[in-house]
Amino acid sequence: MRTTMLQSIRSSLHKSSSSSPLRRSYSSQSAPERKVAILGAAGGIGQPLSLLMKLNPLVSSLSLYDIAGTPGVAADVSHINTRSEVVGYMGEENLGKALEGADVVIIPAGVPRKPGMTRDDLFNINAGIVKGLCTAIAKYCPHALVNMISNPVNSTVPIASEVFKKAGTYDPKRLFGVTTLDVVRAKTFYAGKAKVPVADVNVPVVGGHAGITILPLFSQATPQANNLSDEEIVALTKRTQDGGTEVVEAKAGKGSATLSMAYAGAIFADACLKGLNGVPDVVECSFVQSNVTKLPFFASKVRLGKNGVEEILGLGSLNDYEKQGLEALLPELESSIEKGIKFANQS
Repeated sequence: MRTTMLQSIRSSLHKSSSSSPLRRSYSSQSAPERKVAILGAAGGIGQPLSLLMKLNPLVSSLSLYDIAGTPGVAADVSHINTRSEVVGYMGEENLGKALEGADVVIIPAGVPRKPGMTRDDLFNINAGIVKGLCTAIAKYCPHALVNMISNPVNSTVPIASEVFKKAGTYDPKRLFGVTTLDVVRAKTFYAGKAKVPVADVNVPVVGGHAGITILPLFSQATPQANNLSDEEIVALTKRTQDGGTEVVEAKAGKGSATLSMAYAGAIFADACLKGLNGVPDVVECSFVQSNVTKLPFFASKVRLGKNGVEEILGLGSLNDYEKQGLEALLPELESSIEKGIKFANQS
């Protein structure tokens, strides 16, 4: 029973939006050594994310960092009988050791959103945390793929880019805002409403990673359901955009979307590892430096490879409702991007 459950979790982690027989058959026996560092590993997202990455056979070394509590998390997950060796690092003086040699760095560090808290409130706390962590990444593992989970992603990714530019290490192909949770939600909500198996569903989600900047493209969903009304699509769009708030309110002040975010973060990190290892046709949505729109950063489908972003895919055909959504999100997303850049350059 337990073995079957573990195999099921691993299988889920390795199944992504563009799975193929070749990708599914990719085994740990041929996988190279890969170090993954999680910054904020003792937090609400960090702990389940550490568990999920410990289950990933593509990870040979799992480095867990936080300002406190890391030894306990590391000891706990290190007892799991999977490939990776786990080391926990606590305190700023050990951040460099945690990062050295990392192939992928995942950043869920910072405070979660609580009832009544805006993303501006989050920004005021998390921006400084992200800036400090990225300064260390530039020094200790400048070639790592950086997966930014810390909110607000629309601003923290631009902050990271400016930090890396100042350090002379910026490679836009290696910096990602993790928007996978938006895709996970869109798939789940769409499958439930369209009455199709969720495992078969794919829905691209573009734009950003907050409120109306999240734009699920249900017109491009597969399998395409013709039984959904315009009103249902509008409701699905709003629910996808407000998914984080739905969880915050349901937890009544005792947490945010930590478990689903950890799952989404693990899915995207797995895709990055597959790309690094040369698995073909790895496509996920992510918030990256982009020329898809007039904005310097934008979330869309990207093809991942040995250097990070191999190709940024276009938006495809949008219906009128999606075109309106795109026009509506651009000013807000632009403001968030500028806010991050300004913070990075003035502080």
